[in-house]
Amino acid sequence: MSKIRIFSLGGLNEVGKNMYVVEVDKDIFVFDAGLKYADDKMLGVDYIIPNYDYLKENKERIKGFFITHGHEEQMGAIPDMIGDFPEVPIYGTTFTMELLKMTLLEDGIKTNQLKEIKAHRKINFGKVSIFPISVTHSVPDSVGYVIYTPDGAIFYTGNFVFDPTMVGAYKTDIGKLAYVGKQGVLCLMSESLYADKAGFTSPKHRTASLFREIIYRNEERILINISGAQFYRIQELFTEVLKTNRKVVILGKSLETTILKALEMGYLNFDKTKLENIHHVNDPGIIVLISDEREKPFSNLKRIIRGYDKFIKINNNDTVVFATPVYDGMEKSATAMHDSIARLGANLIILSSKQYLSHHASSEDLMLMLDLMSPKYYFPIIGEYRHQVESANKAASLGMPEENILLKLNGQIVTFIDGKLEDKCESVKVDDILIDGKTVGDIGELVLKDREALSDNGIVIVTVTLDKETKKVLAGPEILTRGFIYVKDNIDLIKEAESISLSIVNENIKPNYVDFNKIKSGIRDKVGKYFYQQTECKPMILIVMQEV
Repeated sequence: MSKIRIFSLGGLNEVGKNMYVVEVDKDIFVFDAGLKYADDKMLGVDYIIPNYDYLKENKERIKGFFITHGHEEQMGAIPDMIGDFPEVPIYGTTFTMELLKMTLLEDGIKTNQLKEIKAHRKINFGKVSIFPISVTHSVPDSVGYVIYTPDGAIFYTGNFVFDPTMVGAYKTDIGKLAYVGKQGVLCLMSESLYADKAGFTSPKHRTASLFREIIYRNEERILINISGAQFYRIQELFTEVLKTNRKVVILGKSLETTILKALEMGYLNFDKTKLENIHHVNDPGIIVLISDEREKPFSNLKRIIRGYDKFIKINNNDTVVFATPVYDGMEKSATAMHDSIARLGANLIILSSKQYLSHHASSEDLMLMLDLMSPKYYFPIIGEYRHQVESANKAASLGMPEENILLKLNGQIVTFIDGKLEDKCESVKVDDILIDGKTVGDIGELVLKDREALSDNGIVIVTVTLDKETKKVLAGPEILTRGFIYVKDNIDLIKEAESISLSIVNENIKPNYVDFNKIKSGIRDKVGKYFYQQTECKPMILIVMQEV
């Protein structure tokens, strides 16, 4: 018998940033360590990862990080975290580890922590063992993890769909799932992202017929914006290209490296002679694959649209296809790009997110997983809270008692003692780490608020020069503005603000002493109020004072 605690450091009530912790007595097992893409409002932020202070404080108890598949939402935080866990192994299947290794090398990180595992081969950790099971997702070699404990199994699904047509490295081992279910499952942790979508995801995730139609109807150049992690969709495209005489250019070193590695390892099937280099990007009828960068969605396509790419420009004979769903929060940027492409005269094709789904479990997929697992407790994960609620409703519709359905937020702990649920109302600290550049934690909420203020209202700089001996004002106050008002049309406003600033400076100058703090706070207060009365804007005000 044992004490089990399950909680999330990220991934609940949000899309991305998945990181789930299962503690069995003193042992800690971490499942996935992902990032979340920053939305349009998070100025300058590249991406977000979970705050992992709890793991740093308990790193000697961590048995390993277990990655389900090679998507950034599942493994994107590893490069930023790995330095804090130099002795902790990272487990994943062959292709997942290869993708992670490539990401680490891009960041200049060398490590021997990556441990390749095989599906359906148990990994023992004393009285606890981890058993990976093949599941179907858009990237090959995806697995879910069974945690065998003395009190029953816990199954973490990762992302999955049920589709019998997806075979090989994409195939779900339903027999193994059913076998685990018959052994007795204490808790099922299942994704919820598409819980509100009726039916099975299959066949709505298939795009082969659409690619076929696009290729045959558009004889000129085709530019396809696609996520480098959507391998099954890339394979569907390649399969259709093989039926024609057309060739493909891969734009972007990261995407090219990933695809070539997948071809080399046999995870993608394509004739390499149909791949051309960047110098053929303007050939008639060429198909160009464009991918997003890891931390900056749409960055490559934006560069092309703005005319900054030295190899390619969009013209009115091109067809531009958006073959990847828009990330949550990026809708505004995507719409602006769609509009820009239309203005350039190109033919624009956008895959409908309602008609063409990603490889996530819809309601029938979820209910089939519940039926196979027959868990005692159900913990909906991966998705916003409304998705978790819909997932919980599906479990309830199958007869699961309401008290056995565990709806939680990040940091809230589910505790089992000797196989029985104990409501201890415990929680751990959770937060976001905002990544801007290469350094973890080099930006916080205060910096973000400053950026928002600057973007909304601009900046005002007040400069004053004093005589070092007499303390008299030699120059200024002079006011400079950026992003606030057009100075030539508001000279009287600036003059009045300079007058207010001068009176505050004079009030706080003594014969042998200048109260710089009072001057700065006084100018910020009075000039700020004056600007708001006149313009209803609150610019950031900086005061620069010097003595000469």
